[in-house]
Amino acid sequence: MLARLPRGAGGLQGRGAAARDRCRRGGRRRRACSRRCGEWRRPLSDGANRRGGPSRSRWGFMACILMELCWKLSVCFFCYQVVSGRVKREGHYVAAVYEHQSILSPNPTALVDRQSALELMGRNLDIYEQQAVAAVGQGAQIIVFPEDGIHGFNFTRRSIYPYLDLVLHSQSVKWNPCREPYLFNDTEVLQRLSCMALKNKIFLVANLGTKQPCNHIDPHCPSDGRYQFNTNVVFNDYGTLVATYRKHNLYFEYAFDAPPEADYILFDTPFAGKFGVFTCFDILFFEPAVNLVRQYNVKQVVYPTAWMNQLPLLSAVEFQQAFATAFNINILAANIHHPTLGMTGSGIYTPVKSFIYHNMESYSGKLIVAEIPVITPDYKTDLESNKIFRENLHHSYTMFRSTSMDDQVCYKEGQEVPCRVSEKRNEESSPLFYAEMMYDNFTFVPVQENKGELKVCANTLCCYLNYQRPVLTDELYALGVFDGLHTVHGTYYVQACALVKCGGLHFSTCGQEVTNATALIDFQLWANMSTPYIFPLLLTSGITLDFADHMGWKNDHYFISKNRTSSGLLTAALYGRWYEKD
Repeated sequence: MLARLPRGAGGLQGRGAAARDRCRRGGRRRRACSRRCGEWRRPLSDGANRRGGPSRSRWGFMACILMELCWKLSVCFFCYQVVSGRVKREGHYVAAVYEHQSILSPNPTALVDRQSALELMGRNLDIYEQQAVAAVGQGAQIIVFPEDGIHGFNFTRRSIYPYLDLVLHSQSVKWNPCREPYLFNDTEVLQRLSCMALKNKIFLVANLGTKQPCNHIDPHCPSDGRYQFNTNVVFNDYGTLVATYRKHNLYFEYAFDAPPEADYILFDTPFAGKFGVFTCFDILFFEPAVNLVRQYNVKQVVYPTAWMNQLPLLSAVEFQQAFATAFNINILAANIHHPTLGMTGSGIYTPVKSFIYHNMESYSGKLIVAEIPVITPDYKTDLESNKIFRENLHHSYTMFRSTSMDDQVCYKEGQEVPCRVSEKRNEESSPLFYAEMMYDNFTFVPVQENKGELKVCANTLCCYLNYQRPVLTDELYALGVFDGLHTVHGTYYVQACALVKCGGLHFSTCGQEVTNATALIDFQLWANMSTPYIFPLLLTSGITLDFADHMGWKNDHYFISKNRTSSGLLTAALYGRWYEKD
């Protein structure tokens, strides 16, 4: 599907006006041509055609008809270019991502030969070829394919070996596998991808398994004498291999090695400048994702992933959008599509708009094409808070500071029942309770009224909520907080402040995975975060995305606000990563 940002003076309306002007000018030329055609239709004087060839009137009339036909075709072609998006706005580019339902090995732990591996990968590459052609047909200049899309997953170190291409990870070597296939052995997949980029004249990003020989001189060399990497490769529109990136943060990928040092990979394009590259689980860590964006001031990122969704805080589209918003960048994210494994969620993200695909019902891939602005270092959004909102936040913050937290019983690790309320607490105060969310023990307070102000704390982190529900629905929401080390499916320190819809009407259902909601909520959410790395999450019914009206820092607190969500609210959260405490 082809999508664009909202129309503006420089958008389709602007191009439409230019087209109309061109048509007016062309119309005058065409009418003049028609008058000349009429003159050419008049017969010549007697004897003017004595040589027996075609008369001047016949030659002239034929030439005029051809000119008029060419004019009509040129207008039609120009209009088609405008409508299809091939006439690109200045400062914009057209990107494509493909969520791929990969053809998997029926037994990934079985040992096969190279030819059998190439046959399986070739079937996935056939689909890639079709999608590259379709993307170019919609004007795309770059396409991103997902992690594990060519070879699959769940291999052992030995069983994946026949699926690996040889790649020398040297940024100084410029090689075109399509035009120079003889340079290295075991590069059939690279050759196919290179030819795909060359044939379609498009920048192409794909993920594959690669191998690199090493010896005992290298202290990090594995015992079998080779590295095996989860690798992203980038080809320019001439088919030249311009970048390789080796995944740094592996997610239970026992077939692969992490590189001895993190790669910081950039590649340049003529349409959007420099892009950065990283993969899947990397997005949750400082190295290399955050450091790449900060140190090299990267504003466009390509991101192959094989992400398993985990609600309510880490669905693929939810966190991809949060990362783009937090760092004010564009992200081209391509996920694998296997709904039975919870794997879906791709998109093209800007800081203020997203074009996404999340579908747990379909069992086919999806191509997303969108025209988006080139993000530059001086690019600004209107998400930073305005003066009126800052004043309202300051008023609420001051009110909450006047309320002592001494009336709350201290957090107790592992407690799963509602917390005791001390005698100092007002009888109308919301009770504290504990529930597991994202495998972490969150402290919650229920959101039960049609409007109100709430506060909940854990360790050093306190969360505040000012909310209003125009219509009180039969749904339970809760405000939760977690400040600690997450240790399941990865180890990393999280500070989270989250307004979530519960799975039912009992407190024990809060933190469960929920995909639908009806409550439209106005809210201001803020917290005294200890880390500057905060990812604003705003997820709505059906796993759709919304954007905050305002967000930013005020009085050492980070805030997010929304005046009426676009559909029922699932999650509104501040997800902080305290990297130094990992």
